[in-house]
Amino acid sequence: MLSAQSLSCIRGERPLFEGVGFDVGAGDLVHVRGANGSGKTSLLRMLAGLALPAAGDVLWNGVSIASEPAAYHRELLYLGHLPAIKDDLSGTENLQLASELDGDSLGEDAARAALLRIGLAGREDLPARVLSAGQKRRVLLARLLTRRARLWVLDEPFTALDVKAVDMLGALVTEHLAQGGSAVVTSHQPLPMADARVVQL
Repeated sequence: MLSAQSLSCIRGERPLFEGVGFDVGAGDLVHVRGANGSGKTSLLRMLAGLALPAAGDVLWNGVSIASEPAAYHRELLYLGHLPAIKDDLSGTENLQLASELDGDSLGEDAARAALLRIGLAGREDLPARVLSAGQKRRVLLARLLTRRARLWVLDEPFTALDVKAVDMLGALVTEHLAQGGSAVVTSHQPLPMADARVVQL
């Protein structure tokens, strides 16, 4: 489904990586690894269509994502390293807003059910500013349950999570792959999912 073809990234005048290529099919998990500053986030932003490579291309089903970005983004869920949620909104409201921005509609009951499953029972109506870093991360990760997307691109999704939450996220990714989805993940720690293919930067 996804093909990264000879991607290169330059920051200032310094190349971060060159000639990076790999394919991601249904049920595939790719683990992007590398030292701090090696370009992991830059690579994921290229895969999400948020940054242009210095060279190379990203294809979705054989078509450059630059030529049909709207169609590609309907199939994609990108979660960045930072918790992109609004502090003045509750977890429920944040999920509903994210769905609206995606052009979908998410009912309150569905949002609450996702937050319950992700481990935020009793905190659904609290403003995000009073949540811990791990709880804010859970609000963001609840989008995995509310946004239907074939491809997950996740930048350091295990950041700020406790052991139980790491296992839960691993189970969600495994379930997604078993249903024919695919995922590209960056993480400094070993993934709690089997059979990940490593791309080393």
